[in-house]
Amino acid sequence: MLAETICSAASAAGLGIAAITAYRKRFLTATRIAAYSLVPVGLVLAGVVQWVSGIAFKPSVWIGFGVLGLAWLLFMTTRAIERRSGTTRAGRKAARAAERNEAVAPGASAPALGAGSQTGRPTAAPTAAKPGKRQEAAAPADDFSDIEAILKKHGI
Repeated sequence: MLAETICSAASAAGLGIAAITAYRKRFLTATRIAAYSLVPVGLVLAGVVQWVSGIAFKPSVWIGFGVLGLAWLLFMTTRAIERRSGTTRAGRKAARAAERNEAVAPGASAPALGAGSQTGRPTAAPTAAKPGKRQEAAAPADDFSDIEAILKKHGI
């Protein structure tokens, strides 16, 4: 009964504001305010207000919301633990696949084939040059050369 009275008062106040707005020649805004102010009365007449107030004051409904909240909390806790330990479903599948691949040929490496010629004659395998200290030291310097260029460009 109280909820219906509050909704009716809100609608009456909204219609009063709409009338004042229409008096000021702002008809589009007044129509919009009138539409919003008729919504509470429509909810009362449809019985929605009585249904919501009946649900809001039942202890069994609040217990149900508590159980739903507990279920959500448990679900999110297990998800967080899975993420921290890395035991997701995809991670377990990848681990199983890696185990199967190792079981087929443990310690096997990619085949090393020499480059062949188009004539069909076998060619000698190219000899790999042993990397010297100079080549190893040059690799990190190449990585930083572009950074140095950017810094020099900006005068740093």
